[in-house]
Amino acid sequence: MPRVTPKWWVKRRTGGAWEDLQPLDDVTEENFHDKLRTSPRVFREITENLSPFLQCRCRRVTFDREPLQQDHIVAYALYRWASGETYESSTCNFDIGKATGVVAVRDVTAAVLAVYREKVSWPNGVRKAVVLRAFADKGFPNCQGCIDCTHIYIDKPVNAPGEDYFDRKRRFSVIAQVVFDLDLRVLDIFIGYPGSCHDVRGIHLSSLWARAEAEELFTGPPVMLPFQVQTRGYLLGDNGYPPSEWIVVPYGGTS
Repeated sequence: MPRVTPKWWVKRRTGGAWEDLQPLDDVTEENFHDKLRTSPRVFREITENLSPFLQCRCRRVTFDREPLQQDHIVAYALYRWASGETYESSTCNFDIGKATGVVAVRDVTAAVLAVYREKVSWPNGVRKAVVLRAFADKGFPNCQGCIDCTHIYIDKPVNAPGEDYFDRKRRFSVIAQVVFDLDLRVLDIFIGYPGSCHDVRGIHLSSLWARAEAEELFTGPPVMLPFQVQTRGYLLGDNGYPPSEWIVVPYGGTS
């Protein structure tokens, strides 16, 4: 008799990513995380929370197809964001059309913004105390987070000056400025300026700069650091950022 292949040796492969995520006995958390960057439990929670904001209008009933279910829509959007695949490729993996995929991502994005807007927020209360303690344990008293910029690669925007979006790595992109804590929890995010925009200009254009300069973010009691430096709070950044009362950068060059 043929020997059964142990499921931990070979991952189940079917007709696409959506089929691979179906709740059969060999769908492991690792396989699920590879596809959607989340666990089955968190995925179910997200789908449940977004359901009131999603309308299954992506595909009408025909003689051989039914409307997409909400878990299908949410899974596709998460897969698209996690993989960065083109719509042509990613929709094939989920057995949907390109136009359906575009609508699904748009609808899930709107639902996420409606449901989880408070998830990206500046820490306060107990959460702020946890963040401050975590950084203090690493040798950075009164630090509230880290800041850095990355690039999100895009196709050249139609009717836009290509050189504006052409970054130093010779690719078209937009910048994403992110503030995060030691648990990689996002505290603030600013996205959308062209890839040629330097980190310094990006932060000056962001609401983070305006709020910090207006003393709306670092409002705790002053703490005395070594060499008689007093601070109400600060972020850790690299040498791409200007040193200020609330951004601490390394000494020396950018290397």
